[in-house]
Amino acid sequence: MLDIKFIRENLELCKQAAANKNRDVDWDGLLALDEKRRKLISETEMLRKKRNEISGQGTGDRVQGAVDVEQQKKGKEIKQELKTLDEELRSVEEQFGLLMLTVPNVPDESVPVGKDATGNKEVKTWGKIPQFSFSAKDHIALAKALDLIDFERGAKVGGFRKYFLKNEAVQMELALMFYTLQKLVAKGYTPLIAPALVKGFTLFGSGQFPWGQDEVYKMEKDDLYLAGTAEVPVTAYFSDEILNEKDLPKKFVAFSPCFRREAGSYGKDVKGVYRVHQFNKIEQVIIAPADTSNSLTLLEELLANAEEILQDLELPYRVLLMCTGEMGEPQVKKYDIEAWMPGRGQYGETMSDSFMGDFQARRLKIRYMAIDGRTVFAHTLNNTALASPRILIAILENYQQKDGSIIVPKVLQNLIGKKVIRR
Repeated sequence: MLDIKFIRENLELCKQAAANKNRDVDWDGLLALDEKRRKLISETEMLRKKRNEISGQGTGDRVQGAVDVEQQKKGKEIKQELKTLDEELRSVEEQFGLLMLTVPNVPDESVPVGKDATGNKEVKTWGKIPQFSFSAKDHIALAKALDLIDFERGAKVGGFRKYFLKNEAVQMELALMFYTLQKLVAKGYTPLIAPALVKGFTLFGSGQFPWGQDEVYKMEKDDLYLAGTAEVPVTAYFSDEILNEKDLPKKFVAFSPCFRREAGSYGKDVKGVYRVHQFNKIEQVIIAPADTSNSLTLLEELLANAEEILQDLELPYRVLLMCTGEMGEPQVKKYDIEAWMPGRGQYGETMSDSFMGDFQARRLKIRYMAIDGRTVFAHTLNNTALASPRILIAILENYQQKDGSIIVPKVLQNLIGKKVIRR
């Protein structure tokens, strides 16, 4: 979340940021509660000071005399008044906290202003889009012909948007995950296997709640949630801790199964495995010092890692700088990386690279002791390194051959044990 002091001092900037992100905030209610909260805090502090003074007057020489009934009476009155004020303050703090959770982050100046995807800016393309000399198939037809994905039995067993990966598709997904993990470990990222079941505070902390609650599966009986990305548990890894600046940045690469309800995607991508409820992903997460210039450099590092993976796979792609209306609420700056998918006749998102400033760290209370002795909220960043089965779509469709076979990308051939998938 944002610092309330920052909001008060930059109100118009915060209002414009929320409007540009298509979010409504009760600014009048928030500021009124903040004023009331600060007034109550001041009053309680004054009363505690008075109570301490009275308590102090009941010591020393007075102890030898009779009990000062008047002072005792005042003390009881103050105690009751404090109890009333504390109860009111708790109520106000609760209401204030809920409204603070609805305030989105302020985008970087480099972010284009736009209401929807038309405002995104293409900043880079790489690779040559394949031109087939035959009638190309989409991943659905290819997967059925080569017995790589069973859509029908997946739906029978698990319902809509469920699937079974089979045969070489299983090997390819695991090979992709292992290849990506090893690549990033070699770059100095600490490997993790992250829990998919998480507590609610992690989702509020990452900024997925309150906005994205409809997208998350909840385990009602256990009061737990299924995470839609390893960003959620890994960003919360250091929650309520104070780190040392000399130990930052902390860089992680985490594997986890992911779950999303896709509640807002009714009617979109209903066929195939582009948009599914369960998938596997490797996520990059960085906890960094609160230095925006350095954090923006780290954002580019995460982007370069994702690009390198697609280049290794020899998949054509483009990089988009996302506009304000297409960013998430916590994000300061965001890139999407999209691989070319012939079956769609367009690029499809495969990675998403984000810098959050101290927005998540404030919610999760991730701080560090700066070299100068100050306690500072950290910066957080994250980027998808790989998500499957979506990446399989790009591989199957770009590597298809006239005879219906699929060439295995060179970097995966040793891991899978073959160069071509055919039946």
